Amino acid sequence: MSSWECVLQLNAAREVIGGSQAALVDAVRNGADLRIYTEFLHNEHVDVTSANSDLVQEVAEFAVTYVVDHRWVAGLMNLRQPVQLPAAFGPRPSMSFFLYNQDGTQAIARPFLDGFPMAGLESGASTEPAGQMPKFHLLDQSDVGTNAPSENFVYDFEVYRFLVRPAWREVLQHDASGQITQGSLADLVAAFTSGSAIKVAVSGFADRLCTEGHNSTTHEVLVQVGSAYYYTETRLFVAGTHPLIRVRPGVPLRYTSGGWDFGWLLVRSDGQLVYRRYDPYTLATNDEVFRGAVRWFVC
Repeated sequence: MSSWECVLQLNAAREVIGGSQAALVDAVRNGADLRIYTEFLHNEHVDVTSANSDLVQEVAEFAVTYVVDHRWVAGLMNLRQPVQLPAAFGPRPSMSFFLYNQDGTQAIARPFLDGFPMAGLESGASTEPAGQMPKFHLLDQSDVGTNAPSENFVYDFEVYRFLVRPAWREVLQHDASGQITQGSLADLVAAFTSGSAIKVAVSGFADRLCTEGHNSTTHEVLVQVGSAYYYTETRLFVAGTHPLIRVRPGVPLRYTSGGWDFGWLLVRSDGQLVYRRYDPYTLATNDEVFRGAVRWFVC
């Protein structure tokens, strides 16, 4: 099995002290899994009123990754609920869609899962006021008081280590019409039927968020597949992804009002894709059907 390796390390000032951003981009573009190691003091980051100054080590999974403009990586947490360390979940059920850029800038979008904000309950993306956390630097906020607040910020962690696991092998690449440009469908099917995990890299996934006034930027989103199906007579491969967050592409990647949502993708080897979209402000759903180029990886 492939081991984890640190390809980029930043200090508290977010200066590169090991590896390189280019190495991170190369690894993620080639399908590598991403986790990020950070360190913080409990009473500086979790509970500023606590006497507990314990140094806390954190390793978080960023199962959704973006490669933007062939040179920029951002990772997103797609399964996290808010937690109040060390013993409880946060007071309101929500998704904590944390986003980390390769330069250490961070963001969070928080769609609440219990309906619209209620009087007396925190309705922003953060639970601690920025003024009480000296290492927290708020860049901007959007949609405070709605069901889907977000903010871009920097928290001065003691260290940032970008850890990758290069366990994936690209076996198929096709354009938006399903024409194979590299690899073979047979290789994908052989790996799939032997139990291999599958990951996809979808080009232009967030283009539909680039409305008037927002130029599209070349990008891919990479996410693992949960279930897959192969139609043996028509030679059609179909896969449903794990949940993912769609963010308007840019360098760095940031949350903006109306510039993100979340859902699942149904990906087909003929280039057709279906996005089951959740509106973060209302939790209403709709399906978007479009075509896109896809790269398929197996592990």
